[in-house]
Amino acid sequence: MNFLYKLIFILTTLNGSIGFAQSNLFPTRPIKVLVPVAPGGNIDTVMRIISQKMGENLGQNIIIENKPGGATNVANELVAKSTPDGYTLIANTITLVVNTSLYPKLAYDPEKDFSPVSLIASSPCLVVINPKLPIKNIRELISYAKVNSGNIRYGTSGSGGITHLSVELLAYQTGTKFEQINYKGAGPAVIALMSGEVDMGIFPIVAIAGQLSSPRLRVIGITSQSRLPLFPDIPTVNESGVPGYEFNGWVGIVAPAGTPAAIIKILNDSITRAVKSPEIIEKFNKDGAEVIASSPEQFKKLISDEVIQWSKVIKQAGIKAD
Repeated sequence: MNFLYKLIFILTTLNGSIGFAQSNLFPTRPIKVLVPVAPGGNIDTVMRIISQKMGENLGQNIIIENKPGGATNVANELVAKSTPDGYTLIANTITLVVNTSLYPKLAYDPEKDFSPVSLIASSPCLVVINPKLPIKNIRELISYAKVNSGNIRYGTSGSGGITHLSVELLAYQTGTKFEQINYKGAGPAVIALMSGEVDMGIFPIVAIAGQLSSPRLRVIGITSQSRLPLFPDIPTVNESGVPGYEFNGWVGIVAPAGTPAAIIKILNDSITRAVKSPEIIEKFNKDGAEVIASSPEQFKKLISDEVIQWSKVIKQAGIKAD
């Protein structure tokens, strides 16, 4: 028995020494962060804003590599199978948690195959309608949708994304139904809304900001829990007849499962310092985003909670991947 205790002590000490050595030397070369979408998207923009600061904090370059494909599944699978040494990371958003319900045969598990590093930013969306619709607020939208079930068309940038799930969450919580019309991106969906091809949409602020003054659009709500200082006169969906409704698009970074905790902490610290810099906060706030420097544990809980939430919404709505 004494031998067993000694063996356990030796292995525990050795493991701790290895972890310390890895963290003490990390990083010694550039770090690659995969972005699972094409350049110019929300995740890509966020990463390019913080990558320089993050690199300065680590003393190494942060290389952003866009790898779109398979609704982010291509990049996610690649990182899930990468060496867990902190040198290959991936920036992700809500697709990380919804894909497990949309694709029954994924080659990775969002909870088991990744080590969360940190959330970076969170941003609500705006509920926008075509002015030809006889609606001026969220309550009227819900009432109209119940009378005209399935006849209100909304534009999306594709199934399983922010512009789709935000509306389906609204339908789920209010017992209503809307008709989804897909477009090749949020931009074309906004144009379709302005032309009257669709009746409504829920869009990220950055996608709709340039058109907010157009008489061909009417903003009737914001999806955050409380009003945004950037738009103090726009009421939240939560305060407008749908209590508990909240939808925020988030961006965070994960590493392959098994990445040493000491390395995760170094990466988390570099992100925290980056997003707390005044210039980064200012850039994010201009786009209606809030910087969030979460702990790995907080990010892990968010992922677990949202896997459960979205599986219910996706199942009830019968959502299928494109």
